[in-house]
Amino acid sequence: QVQLVESGGGSVHPGGSLRLSCAASGFPFSRYVMSWFRRAPGRERVLVANVIPSNITTYLLDSVKGRFTGFRDNDKNTLYLQMNDLRPEDTAVYYCSRDSMTWGQGTQVTVSV
Repeated sequence: QVQLVESGGGSVHPGGSLRLSCAASGFPFSRYVMSWFRRAPGRERVLVANVIPSNITTYLLDSVKGRFTGFRDNDKNTLYLQMNDLRPEDTAVYYCSRDSMTWGQGTQVTVSV
């Protein structure tokens, strides 16, 4: 059974940092492109980052470039999103995805003063 479990969300002040994790199981993680999406309140879900099996980020949302880094540890079957210099507009539920078809439950990130 394919399973994705996100963790690491929370509430931070602007300028703060968080690292999200996505623990994957039930499939050969190292063979798949993995993605982070987010859905802000009242907005559509958008792609934040794609990380290919060789741990190269092939896509990063323009508004997070220079602040967020997507990476993975194939030995641990885990995808990460390092988020630095967080801004209020980064507030959203963040989701891990395989193939944009399998989703985790999401983890809430709130950035406020």
